Amino acid sequence: MRRRTFIATLPAAALPAAWATAADVPGSVPAGAAPSAPAALPGYQPAGAERFIRPDVHAGDRPSGASFASRSAAMGCNGAAGTAQPVATQVAIETLRAGGSAVDAAIAANAALGFLEPTSSGLGGDCYAMIWDPQRARVVSLAGSGESPRALSLATARAHAVSGALPKLGAVTVSVPGALDAWWTLHQRYGRLPWRELFQPAIRLATDGVPVPQIIGYYIYRNLRAFTRPGSGVEETANALRTYAPGGQAPREGAVFRNPDLARTYAMIAEGGRDAFYDGPIADTIQRYFHRIGGWMTRDDLRRRHSEWLDPLVTSYRGVEVYGMAANTQGLATLQMLNMLEHFDLRAMGFQSAASLQVQIEAKRLAYEDRARYYADPHFAKIPVEWLNSKEYAAQRAALISPDRINRSVRPGDAPSHGDTTYFTVADPSGMMVSMIQSNFRGMGSGLVADGLGFMFQDRGQLFSLQDGHPNIYAPGKRPFQTIIPGFATRGGQPWMSFGVMGGDMQPMGQQQIIVNRVDYGLDIQAAGDSPRWHHEGSSQSMGEDQAGLPSDGILRLESGVPDATKSALAGLGWTMAPSDGGFGRYECIEHRMSGPDRVWAAASEMRADGCALAY
Repeated sequence: MRRRTFIATLPAAALPAAWATAADVPGSVPAGAAPSAPAALPGYQPAGAERFIRPDVHAGDRPSGASFASRSAAMGCNGAAGTAQPVATQVAIETLRAGGSAVDAAIAANAALGFLEPTSSGLGGDCYAMIWDPQRARVVSLAGSGESPRALSLATARAHAVSGALPKLGAVTVSVPGALDAWWTLHQRYGRLPWRELFQPAIRLATDGVPVPQIIGYYIYRNLRAFTRPGSGVEETANALRTYAPGGQAPREGAVFRNPDLARTYAMIAEGGRDAFYDGPIADTIQRYFHRIGGWMTRDDLRRRHSEWLDPLVTSYRGVEVYGMAANTQGLATLQMLNMLEHFDLRAMGFQSAASLQVQIEAKRLAYEDRARYYADPHFAKIPVEWLNSKEYAAQRAALISPDRINRSVRPGDAPSHGDTTYFTVADPSGMMVSMIQSNFRGMGSGLVADGLGFMFQDRGQLFSLQDGHPNIYAPGKRPFQTIIPGFATRGGQPWMSFGVMGGDMQPMGQQQIIVNRVDYGLDIQAAGDSPRWHHEGSSQSMGEDQAGLPSDGILRLESGVPDATKSALAGLGWTMAPSDGGFGRYECIEHRMSGPDRVWAAASEMRADGCALAY
């Protein structure tokens, strides 16, 4: 096929509404066709506004539970599911009702999310899972993270660098998709229903179409505009526009969206299994596509991809065992923060108090310096995991934290010489719990969609370092540092919470805040997620680059629900405050409870996403 490059442009000029109409993509409206008009806005909301904001107006009053909780947890005795899209949650529940295991339901929901929520997930991304295995009575974990193309050398990667780091988009950022192999590996061990049945709901949805929710539609538009902006670095955008803006129109809230290409891809996988993707017709299409656009991924890269079972990392926190994903992820950061926080009486400091938030933020800064210095693919670098996760090291780091003073010299520890993502969770009647997270990394991914396949490839490779001597330095066939981490916690050797907080570097911060809200402040799983959050930006980055343009201590963002007195006190300590920007993660959780002889599942979601949690 003749090589060609197609760069289209979605104008960044002010729009009459949050979404682009057909007229916004030049040349995309057939002759004589009238572009559809955006839906009418409420009269009180000014034209062009994307949000209705009144700082003096808060949520209604709940008669029971936390005043800031958006709803009660859903409860049932048989099973439960929580995802970032209500239809995907329904798919998971229907799979459980059909006799599927929690793993079956998680795979079916993830396949559906690849269509329903392409802004966070899809076949082009990676996948990690932690599972409570009731037969083994323990937590097990699976890493489904793909490697860099073997034909892409360090020298070539450096030739594409922007300001010393790999660019955010384009073929140089693409690593081998690991999600589908992870699904297959999970199903081989824990599946009950036939493999092909798990894809039927997603195939029907992608064929028939579904209305686009508010937040997902908003991010589809923003991603497409970024891909098609001049100088974006994306080699080819015609396929992405054809898939996600059919007829030249980015889907608005409530518009029915379909993806027949993805339905056909899922049908091939349903019949041919993982080999259809990694060593069959889909692999051939992927190899031809990257050859056509000047990329590096080959069928051999795909064929070599295999997930790995791992023992998860674990630490104790005030009588609770909290698990972190090992391998090339940031799961260790959650455990490091909690190990430090054990040295402070957060309950006595007070919920949402300045002192409590201050020590949490400082623990984050210290853990993230270690994250930038040490975290990488353990197949390529020796990582001092036991030392980083030790209580002794945590005590040394906690001594650097003050409740009333900012640490002006935050550095990684000196190791001993010997050494936007979608989250979803499912539980089934057998007691199995699945904590699963899947992502294309930044938003929808690299901007690249192979011919006729209907999914976008991840841009996870952008997280490699290009610095000599860094453990996360780019190498062919190496897995990049990963931000996606499922969460899990047990009590007394019994499963307790399967949970996760989506959102790049926010994930360990979000997981830590959930555990603190549950353990230190006694909030239920719904209120623990609805509680206002903090997000600190400006720690050293995983690829060894400091974030440019920020104050030396970074910036602190607080959600509007944080008490005004706390905001003022933190600003008084000298933090550079920045406005809330929506980057506080999105949360799902299932809690295992016993009510006498009966098992009870409680499931929670939150207001920051389009999702929901259900139980039956």
